[in-house]
Amino acid sequence: MLKTKLWNIEFKNPVFLAAGVMGETGSALKRMAKNGAGAVCTKSVGIEKKEGHKNPTMVEVEGGFLNAMGLPNPGVEEYILELERIKSEMKRMNVKIIGSIYGKNETEFQKVAENLIPHVDVLELNISCPHAGGGYGSSIGQDKCLSKNVVSAVKSVSDIPVIVKLTPNVTDIKEISNSVVNAGADGIVAINTLGPGMVIDIESKKPVLANKFGGMSGKAIKPIAVKNVYDICSTVEVPVIGVGGITTGYDAIEFMMAGASGVQVGTGVYYRGYDIFQKINQEIEEFLKNRDLNLKDIIGISRK
Repeated sequence: MLKTKLWNIEFKNPVFLAAGVMGETGSALKRMAKNGAGAVCTKSVGIEKKEGHKNPTMVEVEGGFLNAMGLPNPGVEEYILELERIKSEMKRMNVKIIGSIYGKNETEFQKVAENLIPHVDVLELNISCPHAGGGYGSSIGQDKCLSKNVVSAVKSVSDIPVIVKLTPNVTDIKEISNSVVNAGADGIVAINTLGPGMVIDIESKKPVLANKFGGMSGKAIKPIAVKNVYDICSTVEVPVIGVGGITTGYDAIEFMMAGASGVQVGTGVYYRGYDIFQKINQEIEEFLKNRDLNLKDIIGISRK
């Protein structure tokens, strides 16, 4: 009932693991796959090893979390070893791997992509992290020309689908969406974390996060994410993957009614456990069955 075909790839369900959550190692990805994810997204990886920001990197706030990880990763060559360890089992479970990559310019993105392409099913370009600094993340995604250049560079070397994760921290997300699709993007992921935001400890009189500020994720950002998905789907015709505050099947259905062809789950893992994917899939199935609907019936229905 939940089989989904995107970019000529068949996914056993449309509920995927988002980048940055349980994607640090191959074993973590495999664990999410065993718990029902239709696809798993890796930690964002770059050319070289990156330590990321110092602890504390995450703080719970009302309605979600602030995080400032700083894109920690072992570098693409080392990460490929993690993927090779789980390749056969992921294939056996029919769970696809989405490789999230980042860089500070189109040359870096292209180099990482060339290394990772043989080991993943889809590439996701992280041009949207709001706390990476150094010209990474949203420094690119807030500029339609830089975004276009990155997509064009990666598409020139890729023989697998390339999707782009966008930031909500822009004046007009429709403009950015059009730019990346015109550059050849096969799909869009929306949205990355909101902000940046800050929490100050009133006793120490200092920001809680070592980086001082971080991106907001969790339940509180869901209405913003849904609106962004709605706007993007009204503008471009490529598949859109919705992400931001999804913890239940009903949240996922809301994104689909806005136009999303699939969803990604991140901090929801904290709220409902590793088997959140199984739970969400079951809730979607029950909703559809009780109303004699299928997935295609509800995708984009709120815009009709």
